[in-house]
Amino acid sequence: MITARETFDCRQAFAEELIALAKEDERVVAVCNDSVGSSNLVKFKELFPERLVNVGIAEQDLVGVGAGLANGGFIPFVSAAGPFLTGRATEQIKADAAYSGVPIVLCGQSPGMAYGELGPTHHSIEDLSWMRAIADLAVAVPADPVQTRQAVRWAASYRKPVYMRIPRFKVPEVTPDDAVFEPGRAVQLTEGDDITVAAVGTLVSRAVEAAETLRGEGIGVRVLNMTFVEPMDVESVLRAARETKGIVTAEEATTTGGLGAAVANVVVQNEPVPMRILGVNREFAPTGSASFLLEHFGLTADGIGHAVRELLQP
Repeated sequence: MITARETFDCRQAFAEELIALAKEDERVVAVCNDSVGSSNLVKFKELFPERLVNVGIAEQDLVGVGAGLANGGFIPFVSAAGPFLTGRATEQIKADAAYSGVPIVLCGQSPGMAYGELGPTHHSIEDLSWMRAIADLAVAVPADPVQTRQAVRWAASYRKPVYMRIPRFKVPEVTPDDAVFEPGRAVQLTEGDDITVAAVGTLVSRAVEAAETLRGEGIGVRVLNMTFVEPMDVESVLRAARETKGIVTAEEATTTGGLGAAVANVVVQNEPVPMRILGVNREFAPTGSASFLLEHFGLTADGIGHAVRELLQP
C-alpha cells in the first residue's frame, strides 16, 4: 500500500535558490513582465530592488531586455507565466536568445495546465514543442524542489540560453541524493525489465507511484526522469528500448512535439519498440481545475499504469 508523501512547492525552491545566487554573485538579475508576485520575486525585489527589471506586460521586450543584460555581462533570469513567455515571445527567444547564444535563463512559471479554470489561453502545453524546435536552446523540466534548485544553479553557470519550467503543483521529492543535474542526462528512479516509463516534471512522481503499484502486480517498471527534453539522454532511451518490452512517455504537455515525440524519434530510427505517448492529444482542454484536467487526460498514476498494462497485453 502506498502511503501519502509530503509535497513541496517548486516555486518556493526557485525563489530561494535565486536569492542565494544573487547574494553570491552581483551579476544575477531578474526580469519580469508585471509578474513580481506570480514569478515569486517579491522577496528578491525587497532584497535587490535595483536588480529587478519589470518591463510590464510586454513579453517580447521581456526577452529582448534579458538578452541585452546578458550581452552586458549580467546573468538574467527572465521570469513569466509559461504560456505568455513562450507564446508571445517565440521570435525573440529564437533570435535574441538562442541564435545570439546569450547566457539567458528563461523561466516558464506555472506550466502545463496549472492555471486550470482559466482555460487554454493560460495553459502552457505547447511550450515543450515550441522550445524544443529552436536550435541551441536547452529545455529543462525539473521534477521536484531538489531538481529545481539544481536547475537554477546549473543554469546560472551554463553560459548558454536555457528554457526552464518551474512547476506550480506541489510534488513529493523523488530525486536521489547522488543524482547529477546536467544536459543530456536522465535520472533512473526505479528498476524494471518489463516496461520503461520516461517522464518529466510533475508526471515523474506520478510515474514512480504507478511503478510502485505495478510492482505489487509483478510488473517491473523502469522509471526515467528525463529532466532535459533537449538535449535528451539518448543512450538511456536506447538502453530502455533494448532492455524492456516498451516505453511509455508522460508529460504535462501536448503530444505533438515534446518529450514523447523526441523519444519516439530516437526509438523509431534505432531500436523500434511499442510505445504509448501520454499527454494532451492536440486539443484544447475543457474548463476545469488542474487536478480535473490531469485526470481527464489520463495524466495520473492510474493513467500511467493503464498504459503500461496495455503495452504488456499480447
